[in-house]
Amino acid sequence: MTNEEISKAPAESENSIRTVIAEVLTEYMDLQKSKSEPAYKAELEEERRKREGLEKRLNDLAEENRRAKERAEEAERSSSIRSELQKLGVAKVDLAFRAVKDDITRSDDGRLIAREGQRELDVKDYLTKFVQENPELLPPRMSGGAGTNISHKNSGPTSTFDIDRIKPGMDPRELEQIRKEIARIAMQPANQ
Repeated sequence: MTNEEISKAPAESENSIRTVIAEVLTEYMDLQKSKSEPAYKAELEEERRKREGLEKRLNDLAEENRRAKERAEEAERSSSIRSELQKLGVAKVDLAFRAVKDDITRSDDGRLIAREGQRELDVKDYLTKFVQENPELLPPRMSGGAGTNISHKNSGPTSTFDIDRIKPGMDPRELEQIRKEIARIAMQPANQ
């Protein structure tokens, strides 16, 4: 062996020892990683499922909130329309409401409006015009007329009879009083 070979030998053996140590450390680290990896994967999978469940619940709550707001807005819109119809003296509010409810919407600024062609009318103006065009929705101006029979109710005794008092096994005297009251009412003329 030459001096050069002798000086290279310790350097090579030092490199090979380092290589072996690096390989052993890498193998040890891989072994540790493979032992702990299933626990991490299971924990990550569980956290992902929890996050997805929370996201789904959050989306469901957001949708439920949106629907609740729509229902509240629709109820407020219906109430406003009905109230305005009552203020205008409409006797058949439900009928009038069904006729106009689809024509009235909310504007961008939140007001109730009705569209007539290209024009936007305030809900009060629209309903006033609607009632004027449909006077049959208003109560009659005069009750009666030519040939109407006006009958006055007799101010006879009124009944204090309560049908809810009739029960099985009730006192015979009380049952007899109820029968007499029913007979008295049945004998009265129909126009009273």
